[in-house]
Amino acid sequence: MIGRREFIRGSALGAGALLLNRAVPIAYAAANADSRIEVLLNEPLGTISPDIYGHFTEHLGGVIYDGIWVGPNSKIPNVDGIRKELVDHMRKIKAPVVRYPGGCFADSYDWKDGIAPAGKRPRRSNFWGNIETNQFGTNEFVHFCKLIGSQPYLAANVRSLPAEDFYRWVEYCNAPAGSTTLAEMRAEAGYAEPYHVRYWGVGNESWGCGGNFTAQEYAVEFRRFATWVPRFAENLAFIASGPSDDSWSWTRGFLEEIVRKDPSQLRAIYGLALHYYTWNLSRGRTHDWDEGKGDALKFDAIDWYELLREGQVMESLINGHWQIMGEFDRQHQIKLVIDEWGPWYRPGSEQTPGDILEQTPTLRDAVFSAMTLDIFHQHPEKIAMANCAQLINCLNSLYLAHEDKFCITPVGHVFDMYSAHQGGQSLRTIFSAPSVHYDRDGKPATFWGLKGSASLHEKDLVLTVVNPHVSEARATEIKVSDVAIMSGSATVLTNSDIHSHNSLNQKDVVQPQTKALEVKGESLTYTFAPASVTKLALRLS
Repeated sequence: MIGRREFIRGSALGAGALLLNRAVPIAYAAANADSRIEVLLNEPLGTISPDIYGHFTEHLGGVIYDGIWVGPNSKIPNVDGIRKELVDHMRKIKAPVVRYPGGCFADSYDWKDGIAPAGKRPRRSNFWGNIETNQFGTNEFVHFCKLIGSQPYLAANVRSLPAEDFYRWVEYCNAPAGSTTLAEMRAEAGYAEPYHVRYWGVGNESWGCGGNFTAQEYAVEFRRFATWVPRFAENLAFIASGPSDDSWSWTRGFLEEIVRKDPSQLRAIYGLALHYYTWNLSRGRTHDWDEGKGDALKFDAIDWYELLREGQVMESLINGHWQIMGEFDRQHQIKLVIDEWGPWYRPGSEQTPGDILEQTPTLRDAVFSAMTLDIFHQHPEKIAMANCAQLINCLNSLYLAHEDKFCITPVGHVFDMYSAHQGGQSLRTIFSAPSVHYDRDGKPATFWGLKGSASLHEKDLVLTVVNPHVSEARATEIKVSDVAIMSGSATVLTNSDIHSHNSLNQKDVVQPQTKALEVKGESLTYTFAPASVTKLALRLS
């Protein structure tokens, strides 16, 4: 992404017309259907890895300090300095894995700065131009992960630290109790038992802030960093810094250089990281990183559709990079790790002044995030992990917090709704619905009418559906092949205003609603509200 690299180096339009008086359709609807969904139980796609519901935290703005970390002496309810309300909600959504400490911050970070006693940790300037106090480091992060039931995913500094520091970080985290001096240092900090950190990112965005390498140069660094890790560190999963967007040449160049020495080198790679931010809402007028961005809160219906259109590109990126990976790794042992994804708007919607890159997610971002998770479900054999950017007080955040205030964003509600898919068997699902038609700068444009995904857990079927149309509901016949639907419930996230959002002072503007479904016969007719995300939980015969 050229504009993003440059960045790293260096009015609500027609809002009144978009206030739609619509009710949330919870109960069974007998209307004539104009759409159809068919779930094919006999065509499984693979198991949905819980790790695609991963998260991303970086020492950036208010993500760590004020978001996750409030300090053990804070009057804000906390668990060993970690915001308790965040811990409670992360447990609820079954967060499987969290990436840390970046992001671009990772490649200016020395992990040793964050393991001394709190009063002796150095203060450093960091990548984002702030002073890093290091009060939150490896120990606190791993403790946070344990509190919420997640696995830690640590990103190593390839740009400015030698390979030995990576080796020693693995040792500090995973060496058996009392076995080495670093294990004893960990014990002195209050953590005698090893952390058993499995996931390790070897650098971050190495094409840009992570070293400005060529793909071939980075491949040499990856081999060097991933070689001769401590012998006690079994079952480590090394994640290589992969492409941004459609940088096909990075994927091909990296793998060409990896196998040039010996094809067996592929076995050292667990995953290839893909980053994709949806940011350009200029409709082709510019590719400038700043000029191309839209506003998080002030947008019209065209901007709504354009964000989704840009987000839909994710599927072509998954398929394109997967195809190239198969040229070198025919058994597809290496999986995609989409460890940064989400929309990125221009500044101005942050609820806490000074929190750089903080955005206020709206209903639009909930629909976007649901669409993206549904895409991941449709490719379970390709994607091992994904990490939404970022968890709190940043881009596509699930939560916003400041001092003693805390709220769940519409995106957070989507992750809660969709968590029921984790570990399920993804099923091929056919969606047929009238397309959305709109005017795109004087030219007709179309977008799909309904999409989603389905997963099966024994006799329990989870069907999630996005209706992107800002004003039209979709009466839909739902058919599950060869079985009857015995009972079910519907959980719907929508609002009469497409700009609706939650804030630290108004926490409940966008809330999911759940009611039982009245099921009649082998098929179900259900009306999906405009601009909505819906989860149908169905019990099959």
